[in-house]
Amino acid sequence: MSKKSKKGLMQQLFPAEGGTVPQLRFPEFLDAGEWGIKPLGESCDILNNLRKPITGSNREKGFYRYYGASGIVDYVKDYIFDEKLLLIGEDGAKWGAFEKTAFIVTGKYWVNNHVHVLRVKMVNDIFLENYIIMLDIAPFITGSAPPKLTLKNLKKIPIPVPQDKKEQQKIADCLSSIDDLITAQAKKIESLKDHRRAMLPHEIPGLLSP
Repeated sequence: MSKKSKKGLMQQLFPAEGGTVPQLRFPEFLDAGEWGIKPLGESCDILNNLRKPITGSNREKGFYRYYGASGIVDYVKDYIFDEKLLLIGEDGAKWGAFEKTAFIVTGKYWVNNHVHVLRVKMVNDIFLENYIIMLDIAPFITGSAPPKLTLKNLKKIPIPVPQDKKEQQKIADCLSSIDDLITAQAKKIESLKDHRRAMLPHEIPGLLSP
């Protein structure tokens, strides 16, 4: 499956903005009723007070990932988090639909002050990550120098959630399996490219000549 196909599936597995019933449901949940809607702030503990920026000149190089609004920006000598958390860009990020606004991080790592730090507690974290990725966050962005997703607006983002936690898990498992498949396909393609590059000198006469 391609990333484009996954996008189309996500748009069917989650309700349209403002809706409470997805277009596509797994058979066992067809009669499970409408989803509830709750603000993001009620689904997570927000740990922004624990994040610490490090200026480039003060960073000691190391093995720990240093995250900013759009992902890893460096590797540093120490870490401040050692748990599975959800990061959402605060400023300097992209907030359009499918622009990777949110991403789950695990292990030991450092986070700067350009990204919101969320400990998901009331919703499946992979379910929530994928919904936010699919969502256009632009209406919640304020300012222009730079534009910013404030903590106040972050907490307001409405999240549609199935009443049955098993439905959340089913959607999360489905999307995780697709991600694994996409990753495996990408690795296979890259391996084939490497093999092709290695074979080229033998296939084109004179390519090995000095």
